[in-house]
Amino acid sequence: MRLGVLDIGSNTGHLLVVDAHGGAPPSPAYSHKEPLRLAEHLTGDGALSDEGAAALREFVASARTVADDKGCSEILAFATSAVRDATNSFEVLADVQDATGVDVAVLSGEDEARLTFLACRRWFGWSAGRLAMFDIGGGSLEIAAGSDEAPEVAWSLPLGAARLARTWFDSVPPDPDVLKRLRTEVRAEIARDAGHVLRGGRPDRAAASSKTFRSLARICGAAPSGEGRLVKRVLPATTLSEWIPKLATMATDELAELPGVSASRTHQILSGALVAEAVMDIFDLPELEICPWALREGLILERFDHLGFRSDGATAEDRVVGR
Repeated sequence: MRLGVLDIGSNTGHLLVVDAHGGAPPSPAYSHKEPLRLAEHLTGDGALSDEGAAALREFVASARTVADDKGCSEILAFATSAVRDATNSFEVLADVQDATGVDVAVLSGEDEARLTFLACRRWFGWSAGRLAMFDIGGGSLEIAAGSDEAPEVAWSLPLGAARLARTWFDSVPPDPDVLKRLRTEVRAEIARDAGHVLRGGRPDRAAASSKTFRSLARICGAAPSGEGRLVKRVLPATTLSEWIPKLATMATDELAELPGVSASRTHQILSGALVAEAVMDIFDLPELEICPWALREGLILERFDHLGFRSDGATAEDRVVGR
């Protein structure tokens, strides 16, 4: 089965085409993405601007064409924080469906955390024991923890890297006093419900997913993506703390030269670093291990579980009709 997963994030629109094979992980076949930066297209009253809505509609149309060309039998389309927060999300997505035929579902923050946790659990396996998962998106931070495939706790906080950069930073580098206030606000927000994770016991493994964490790990010395997904990559707390004062004084062109930092994300790497540092400090984690799988893979895995693949590639639906 070939499936297209369309992820409308706060920063990027990403279509991932994957093949389902019985008894095997989803295999990526093609990737199509564009920077949308929807979080920056929210107006003062919280609505997605006409420009942002048009960019979203055009991207979904292009993704639909790619999915059809690549032979996808189904498109799973979902939107996260930026669209979820928009006061006109219903109207915008209705317009997208009318124009493209693609029904984009809006995931709740809890579902984002739950599905990303599922992806991390499948990647690391049961040997990970009690697992804690953290994901920094453009609009929100997701946290989940537990010992099973379904997390015991899962929630979302409005601490996305793009959201914080847009709200707090008027310049690059930012004003030191602003940076100090942001650091305090971020830590207070995370600490408010940290007990949900800590009451269940210290995690045996702490994982991080998302482009922001991958970029920070790369800055701190992790292997480049070209070395493959199976290479272990970690984000050490001490190294990150040493880097933050440097990031806080860098100009945009200097940030763009850092390993793992794309030009479109230079404005948010510092705010993302502050969130990552706060997570490791508050939960007393010396490092976070980078998980190559994240929300998209979690959604794929849940869909495949629903289909019920058997070892020969047939599905539960096939068995019902005797195929």
